[in-house]
Formats: sequence, structure tokens, C-alpha cells
Amino acid sequence: MTVIHPVPALSPIAEIWREFDRRFAETDAERLTMPWRSLDERGIAPRDLRCGYREGDTFVVERGGFYQSAGLWTNHSPAFHLGTEPVPGPDGRDHPRRPTKPEGIFYDRFDRDAGGRVSFEVLEIDRHLGLFHKWQNDPRVAHFWEEDKSEAELAEYLAIRIANPSVLPVVSSFDGDPTGYLEFYWGQEDRLGAYYDAHPWDRGWHGLIGERKHLGRKKTSAWIRSLNHYLFLDCPLTEKIVGEPRADNVKLLSYTEPMGYRKVREFDFPHKRAALMHCDRDVFFRKVRF
Repeated sequence: MTVIHPVPALSPIAEIWREFDRRFAETDAERLTMPWRSLDERGIAPRDLRCGYREGDTFVVERGGFYQSAGLWTNHSPAFHLGTEPVPGPDGRDHPRRPTKPEGIFYDRFDRDAGGRVSFEVLEIDRHLGLFHKWQNDPRVAHFWEEDKSEAELAEYLAIRIANPSVLPVVSSFDGDPTGYLEFYWGQEDRLGAYYDAHPWDRGWHGLIGERKHLGRKKTSAWIRSLNHYLFLDCPLTEKIVGEPRADNVKLLSYTEPMGYRKVREFDFPHKRAALMHCDRDVFFRKVRF
């Protein structure tokens, strides 16, 4: 016998968030309005929406503010600890104490351009090691990552990152199908922090799409759009996302410019020639459409 579980009803606040999300997508407007009285009728305090302001008898929502503050996409509380004492970082670069990492699936968004849901889940070695091993031993991935090793070696690789408070290992999925691997990191603690003027709240990422069926411009763009979105949502103090892909990874670099990235310069790591990439918060939310 098939058991049908009812779909949970949306809260009044989530209904309004979804309405604005739909209207922004359909109109490409930079600014949307709603009669102030409609909030009163639903018993909603505007401050609880977190994404707009009053202008006369109208509630105003601006595109950039909405996608930086509405609570539709992540269940992880924003990660910022004001006033926290600095702790010693690598190479003498002090940094704030980093917040607790999320658990389980912590980001989920329907990408209209790709026509599917992008989600991020915290990697668990017991559940995901086989996938990670398969992806790293794909010659296409190994060419850039150089981690085509045994499961035991890769388990150690992941355990080190899981134990590091400045790194979050992630499995990304498309419509619930595991697609690839991401590492989110705080720029000041990463090896990259020594190669540029790193600020305490800079975030960065390494990533690979392991499943060939999920390659292609639309899905890869959805993947980059979503990871940028999450990193800016996660910490309101993050003004810049950084990266250091191989300078000869032409395909990846071609995807980053439409997502608000700019190539600052090339430089030499001990193991590769890298391109220093920056994505500024204001540019991302001004340029990128959801």
C-alpha cells in the first residue's frame, strides 16, 4: 500500500518570500512593491520578512536585498561572530574564531535557468567516500585535482578537512542526485591567504563535478550561482569570495565571469600556476539573476 504524505503548508512569511521570488524571476525588476495593508491582513510584521522597508503605504523589496536576506534557501543560521577574540592562524595571520559548521542538507534552491534543484549537504565519510573515490579517479577530474588515490588515502584527506574548523567538505546534488564535491573555506586560513590581501571574512571554494551527466553550461552555471549565493548568505560580513583555479582551466574560468568573478592576476603556487579570482558581493547580486 502506498502511503501519501501531505505536503507541509507554507508559513505566511514563506508564502510572501516565494511570491517575491516568482515575481523577480518573471519581471526581471530591480524593485517590487506590495500594499502595506496586505501584510497587516496576514498578521505579518514587516521586520520578520527581513528583506524590505516601508515607503508610504507600500512595502518595498529590492532584488539584491531580497536574495541576500530572505529565508527560503538555507536552514543554517548566518555565520558571524562580532566581538570574538582573534585566534592564531597559519603563518601568523590571526582570524576570528569560526562558527559551528552546518549539518545535513543546508542549502536547497530551484534554479530556473537549469530547470532543477541544487542542494548542498555536509559530506560524511561513511556515506560518501565511495562517490568521492570514484570522482577523484576519473581522469578528467584527476588532471586538475591530482588526488587519484585509494579509498584509504582519500578517507584521510577528508578526515583532515572535516576536523579543520575553517573548511567545510560538501556533496552537491542536482534534483537529489549527487553531482560533485565542494570545499568551502575561510580565505585567511587557507594557503591562498598568503598570496593576496586576505580579509577575515573572505570565503573561497574548490569544486568538481564528478558525474558527467551533470556537466554542461546550464547546470555548471547553476552550481556556481548556488555556491556563491550560499557563501554570501552564510556570513553577512563576507564581501568577497576568492578562488585559485589552475590558470589553464579555461572551461572553468569561462563560467566564472558571468557569475561576477574577475581575474586579478596569475601567480605560482608550489604545485601549479594559478589564477587569483575575486567575486565581490555587490557585483554578484547586481549582475546575477536567480
